Amino acid sequence: MIGAPQYLLTLYIAEQEDDEESPISPGYVADALDRSPPAATERLQNLDAKGLVDYEPYEGATLTAEGRDAAADLYDTYQILSRFCRDVLGVNDHEGEAMQLVGNVSPTVAERLSATLLRGDGDRDGARQAAGSESTSSPDNPAS
Repeated sequence: MIGAPQYLLTLYIAEQEDDEESPISPGYVADALDRSPPAATERLQNLDAKGLVDYEPYEGATLTAEGRDAAADLYDTYQILSRFCRDVLGVNDHEGEAMQLVGNVSPTVAERLSATLLRGDGDRDGARQAAGSESTSSPDNPAS
């Protein structure tokens, strides 16, 4: 489901890619989220009413300080989810999947995913080896 988190994240990414602080058009946001321009405009207006963006008709939206802080947190979660979808799940459209999930994952889950990913392949290999040695144990010959 596409909601406020996806809109904030889309604006944040667009602002990071754009050197200038020019407003991001509703058409750009609509294309990025596969929504109609009127739907994007309505959502941006709602975010404006909540103080998360500054929306100007016919120009676009920019994140407010509060919106930028929220979007930065979402971006961190998005990066973790994207990496998890790519590296662990092997999903081809890992960025699209991460975009769908962002805003639906608690900070605790994001932190634990990040910790799991940061362990690296070396730790995973070690865990596999440990699991392999445990599989050779039996009730008569327990692993020590």
